[in-house]
Amino acid sequence: MEISVSSLAQGIDTIWVLLCAALVFFMEGGFAALEAGFIRSKNSLNIIMKVFADCTIGMLGYWMIGFGIMYGLDKAGLFGANGAFLAGSFGHLNLGIPLYAYWIFQAAFAIAVATIVSGAVAERMKFGPYLIFSLFVTALIYPIAGHWVWNPDGWLAKLGMMDFAGSAAVHAVGGWASLAAVLVLGPRRGKYNKDGSMNVLPAHNLPLAALGAFMLWFGWFGFNPGSSLSGLDMNIARIAVTTNLAAAAGGTVSCLYTFWKYGKPDASMIINGSLAGLVAVTASCAFVSPASAVVIGAIAGVLVVLAVQFFDWIRADDPVGAIAVHGVCGTFGALAVGIFSEKGGLIYTGSLKLLGVQALGVAAVSVWAFLVTMAVFYILKVTVGIRVSQEDEMDGMDICEHGIAAYTGIEASHVNAFGQPSVGLAKMTIQEENVHTGKL
Repeated sequence: MEISVSSLAQGIDTIWVLLCAALVFFMEGGFAALEAGFIRSKNSLNIIMKVFADCTIGMLGYWMIGFGIMYGLDKAGLFGANGAFLAGSFGHLNLGIPLYAYWIFQAAFAIAVATIVSGAVAERMKFGPYLIFSLFVTALIYPIAGHWVWNPDGWLAKLGMMDFAGSAAVHAVGGWASLAAVLVLGPRRGKYNKDGSMNVLPAHNLPLAALGAFMLWFGWFGFNPGSSLSGLDMNIARIAVTTNLAAAAGGTVSCLYTFWKYGKPDASMIINGSLAGLVAVTASCAFVSPASAVVIGAIAGVLVVLAVQFFDWIRADDPVGAIAVHGVCGTFGALAVGIFSEKGGLIYTGSLKLLGVQALGVAAVSVWAFLVTMAVFYILKVTVGIRVSQEDEMDGMDICEHGIAAYTGIEASHVNAFGQPSVGLAKMTIQEENVHTGKL
């Protein structure tokens, strides 16, 4: 069998996209470790189960209707009207790879949006309603925002919005959806006092959170360079470099900033600072120089620290910093394209046109995600309920929602013969809460 140059090129591109899809999917493991490490041990299994829900139910939702809404044919620029279950024509996308390869890559993006929200609602949201939301966000909320930005028929795409790998379409959507969810859900018990002061509910395993961050950083080499959709695109090397430098700058600046402000470098902020740099450069990684990527990452490294403090000030309880990392830094990253891009950016052209398009685009997808998520959470709240009881929150969601503790060697003595939390566990958890709130 004779192989043509074009078929060989298509084969290389297909392998490249499938490899990058695997890297992006591997990021779910990073999310799971990061979020589990950032919260208390009694809820760590529950958060991992929510990440699994995104990978299972969320993946099916994107296959059933999400991909069709996102990439189907559309004349109004709002949503695709064909392509459910991957049926129908997608010729307008002009793909140089098989549709299935493109789908699996995009599906990994879709479930990442849902997983961003899972961390923000950790430690108090019921598992059942979360399953409903995971399906909804992958089947409708993210696909419509993605359609606007990435479908050739999308109204923002026609305006010229540039979002190479998703600072706006993925991260801002997930981040501002997280804010809406948190506002409806309410803060964790004991997090805030009546006088407005805040109590620290410490992470149970920061080394695990750090490992998760490294896994996410590694997966980003699929997230950003993979969005080229071609292993023959020589720009993928620059994309990898700008991605890496932004992460390094974000972590460095967060380290130095917290060192200066608090006298000690804050581990959680350094972890999130690196992630903030990655989020911020995701839109512009293909369009900016390495030096610009460092500046973008450095700004994000400060923004994430300030944003975490701000959301605590307004009592939007986010245990993992998802709103700050993805919402704030994703928004900044979309705007950074209009400033630093070598293709129409303010610094290179002196024109505000691209910056204006970027601002409109990120505002549109963010407002969409925020309002629809708030509506979905409110409907779930008044129908099936979204929050566990005070007793279940005290005992821990691992036991109450799943019937088993994540760390059975430590907590097995506090579970009765029926696998239910014993009185001893409740007393232990009350004591834990009292320590956190300064009552002991």
